[in-house]
This record gives sequence, C-alpha cells and structure tokens, in this order.
Amino acid sequence: MDSTGYITLTRQSGLMREMQVVANNIANSATSGFRQEGVVFSEFVKGMHGGPSLSMGQANVRQTSFEQGALTQTGGTFDLAIEGDGYFLIQTPDGERLTRAGSFTPNAEGDLVTPDGYQVLDAGGAPVFIPPDTGTIAISPDGTISADGLLVGQVGLVAPTDTVGMVRETGVMFDAQNGFEPAENARVMQGFTEASNVNPIGQLARMIEIQRAYEMGQNFLDSEDERVRRAMDAMLKSQ
Repeated sequence: MDSTGYITLTRQSGLMREMQVVANNIANSATSGFRQEGVVFSEFVKGMHGGPSLSMGQANVRQTSFEQGALTQTGGTFDLAIEGDGYFLIQTPDGERLTRAGSFTPNAEGDLVTPDGYQVLDAGGAPVFIPPDTGTIAISPDGTISADGLLVGQVGLVAPTDTVGMVRETGVMFDAQNGFEPAENARVMQGFTEASNVNPIGQLARMIEIQRAYEMGQNFLDSEDERVRRAMDAMLKSQ
C-alpha cells in the first residue's frame, strides 16, 4: 500500500473511534450524571524504511466535557444533585472514585450506597450512615445530614486537583489520579438529580458529519485502488 493509502486508513480508523464515542454519548443522553466525551485528532509522524516520514492523523485521546447538566426535581429523600463544581466521593472495590450521579439509597446495614451498592463517603473517607427507623431526613447545601433534627453525618463533596488527570471508569465514575480536595464552590440539592450533559441534537449532527467523512475516505480508497489496478494492467500489457 502506498503512503496515500496509509494516511487515509489512519483517518478512517480515527473516524471509527469517534463514531463509537458519539454513539455512546447518544445512548447515555438520559443517564443521570453522565459526561459527554469527544475525540481529539492529533498528528502522528511515522518514519518509513528508506523513505520520507509520513504525517498521519490519529484519534487516541478522549476529551470529557465537565459542564453541568440540567437539574431535575424528583422529590426523593436520597436523590442528590450538585450545583457548581464538585463530586460525590464513592468507595469502589478499586478504590475511591468521583461521580456526579446522585441517586442514592440506604442499604440493609444503613450505609448510603449507589445503585451498584458502592458506599457513599463523607469528606474524611468514612461511609455515610443513615440511622434506621428515622422519620425525617434533611440534607443541607453543605451536605450535612440531619435525622429527625439530629446531626448524623455529612456527604463528602470533593473536587479533583487536576481535571486533565480524570480517567473515566464505567459510565459515571471517574478516577482522580492526581488527587482531590474539598470542593469549595459546590452545594447539595436534596430531592434533585443531575441529568446528562449530552447535547443529543449536536451529537446526532456530528454523527452525520462523521459518516459523510468516512464515506468520502472510503470513496477515495476505492478510487486509488482502481487507479493502481489500471496502472498495473497498463504496465503488464506494455511488456
């Protein structure tokens, strides 16, 4: 394959990756706390044996949008949303993770957990405990939990020290690999959940653009293949 073919194939491969990301965004447009992803194309220079280097495009970097999604009122006692910059701190089998998805519930032991059963932590990293047989639960904007008027705990609100170092794990969990700290500009909204920040119309439009770009690349590869075939046929006939 000539250099033109290699360059076009790397572009096609990148478009396929972007199509997968866009499709995942659309599929999660109704997932609470989901953060839209995008693909960053960058130049990749490959040295060729005995020839000049090739400049190709690759799409191996994903970029996450951390814009806040719309807040939806549910009235649920343990449905929590964060207004401003901040994340809930969750204990998973792989360590502490951050999330904006706040649909929680107490488990049989009284620990506040996610739908997957992971414990919600306070700012000190301890599980948030909800006393059983409690009548009224109130959660203040700073995350303080009161049971029948008595203080029982506080939901931890943290912020990553470096958003670039945030690595997505599953749909709504993030690993803050460079650490996190208490969130200063965040407040808890009880009885609300945060919707996905995906723009479905924009993502559908981007999907169409990707499809058209891929088709153009495929047409170019087909044309190049036909051109090479004609050149080879002409060379063989001239011999």
